[in-house]
Amino acid sequence: MPKWESLSLFLPAYNEETNLSSTVQKALKFLKSAVVDWELIIVDDGSKDKTGKIADQLAKTDKRIRVIHNKPNRGYGGALQAGFYNAKKPWIAFTDADGQFDVTELNLFFDTQRKTQSDAVLGFYLTRAVSKTTIITTKMWELVVFILFGLKVRDIDCGLKLLSKKIIDTIPHLEAERGAFISSELLIKIKQARFKMVEVGVHHFPRKGGQATGRHLKVIIGSFIDLFRLWWKLAWAE
Repeated sequence: MPKWESLSLFLPAYNEETNLSSTVQKALKFLKSAVVDWELIIVDDGSKDKTGKIADQLAKTDKRIRVIHNKPNRGYGGALQAGFYNAKKPWIAFTDADGQFDVTELNLFFDTQRKTQSDAVLGFYLTRAVSKTTIITTKMWELVVFILFGLKVRDIDCGLKLLSKKIIDTIPHLEAERGAFISSELLIKIKQARFKMVEVGVHHFPRKGGQATGRHLKVIIGSFIDLFRLWWKLAWAE
């Protein structure tokens, strides 16, 4: 398989001091073997542990590594915005810094994009290392998104995606700063702009350290409020 020509890969990270170094090392090994022209962006989203310091140390090892420090913490949506709007290459990929995805599976994304000439390749979970409650609430969320916007994908919030930079340059500016809403807003706006999306299956592995924060009740309620606000805004725009 030929190397991918150019890629910005970014890692949103919040309190990932136990996972960040290993995730970055795996990402570097993949990028060096699979991509001709690349950059790696670490988005430290106002971490309270040593994530930011570790990120800065890693950046000193390779000039192609950049660190963005969100201060204060802006949430997963804010971290994704920082990655998308600071990426410089024609293609953008992201995966979470917690190491629950295998970054080498981006090779499948590259191959799929070449075959389909799609604008976005979205991962969906072949397996998911989370609780049944999380899976159920996610499916409830996806049902609401489908009812309001007609968006039908297998896993809206899968944290491994590949997008053409022209998508980010074209769609209305992303607004969400909450984790549960940002992926939905992104895909809704991609759909409305009529970009081509395809899906591929990816594996999901248990966390080796740290704790996920996107399932707090306050975040979930706020995300539903944001979702209905977007629906109202787009309904009136039509």
